[in-house]
Amino acid sequence: MQNMREGTAWLFGDNVDTDVIIPAKYLVASNEVELVAHCFEGLDPTLASRIHPGDIIVAGRNFGCGSSREHAPLAIKGLGVSGVVTASYGQIFYRNAFNLGLPLLEAVLPPGSVRSGDCVAVDFSTGRVTNRTTSTSYQGRSFPPFMQQLLNAGGLMPYVLRTLRSRQEGAR
Repeated sequence: MQNMREGTAWLFGDNVDTDVIIPAKYLVASNEVELVAHCFEGLDPTLASRIHPGDIIVAGRNFGCGSSREHAPLAIKGLGVSGVVTASYGQIFYRNAFNLGLPLLEAVLPPGSVRSGDCVAVDFSTGRVTNRTTSTSYQGRSFPPFMQQLLNAGGLMPYVLRTLRSRQEGAR
């Protein structure tokens, strides 16, 4: 995983729940390509088509709250979003996102410090968020080294497979 990501910001408020991220009627799909078309449909049916690979979601508190569906971070990852920056996450969403390899950062940004459309750079290894449009920076909380390893591998399953292969090769 490249630790520094830069993209267009998409601003969301507080308490964006998993039902808004991917409505329950689409939970029969488990392929991120199928889920992408319906991501954020509960907020705006056209939003998924306007978010581009590399863009960054910036939100308030409690992003990904609600049910424990793995589909929510899978749909966001399928959009090609570089990462999500919020003040806090729903705990299960947080874990599911890391398991799937979707970079997250906790950062309490001052109100109005980032607007939709701003160019934002995020260093996921240091927790630094820079709004390139306004030339302002903010410090978030970087994630622990083990979580960085998970993201570098592409998620939990790729990490486990890589670790097992490495051990098998070392045993030869």
